[in-house]
Amino acid sequence: MISILIADDQDLVRLGLRTLIADEDGLTCVGEAADGLAAVATAVRTRPDVVLMDIRMPGIDGLEATRRIVADPRLSETRVIVLTTFEHDRYVFDALRNGASGFLLKDTTPAEILRAIRTVADGGALMSPSVTRTLLREFATLRPRTRLPHPELHTLTDREREVMVLAAEGLANDEIGRRLRISTATARTHVSRAMVKLGARDRAQLVVFAYRSGLVD
Repeated sequence: MISILIADDQDLVRLGLRTLIADEDGLTCVGEAADGLAAVATAVRTRPDVVLMDIRMPGIDGLEATRRIVADPRLSETRVIVLTTFEHDRYVFDALRNGASGFLLKDTTPAEILRAIRTVADGGALMSPSVTRTLLREFATLRPRTRLPHPELHTLTDREREVMVLAAEGLANDEIGRRLRISTATARTHVSRAMVKLGARDRAQLVVFAYRSGLVD
């Protein structure tokens, strides 16, 4: 059973998400929060597998709430999905940098929300290839980036570094496999090894490391 915490300051949004989760086998809502501080406190109390986190909330916002949840050793197994209105929200990259496992647009279909929850709970990252490319291209133009190479970057093999770059460009494992003429399983293995060596919580953080290290322009 995948346990979920919903953090959003809009009653209607919380109701909709709670109803969606209640109707799905294998998912359960263990708590709700209407502001950032309550989200952190409820996460500590309920230890959810996944937090659906709005960005703009009273108290502390979703970015700071995400940072606190990710930094809390008691919540090492908790993953955060940020909810955002992409066209108007310039904080998604900060959310990923703070440890979020991905993001959802607020007009995402119910089926995609459910798929996202299961993906993140299973250790995956919620960054579809097309959205990843759009997102990171957008934020690269919005703000200057200072290169900050990961201290363990040198431990990657040439192939792992190559796969990391392709993942950061938004390619899924099967697309990486086709590009490098290797199997999807082999591509997945290289991604996983790069994550382990760099201490990335998930694929989303691996992408952030690639951009911050200057591997992708």
